[in-house]
Amino acid sequence: MAMTHFVTIAKEFDKDKVTPGVLGFIVFAVMGLAVWALMKSMNRHMGKVDFEETPAAGAETAAATAKTDKA
Repeated sequence: MAMTHFVTIAKEFDKDKVTPGVLGFIVFAVMGLAVWALMKSMNRHMGKVDFEETPAAGAETAAATAKTDKA
């Protein structure tokens, strides 16, 4: 019964003139703000990361043996 009521309302609107409206704008704005906040947080966390790698103990000996094998 309720579905037939909504269908009759939908027939009154012109399908070419229907817009997202205020609710669509609010949802889009909230999603935009959420993405902005996540990017800001990611930049803050990436700034704390130290990208200098310390060589592993086994890697130094492997590199030294590779040099002696070539010579």
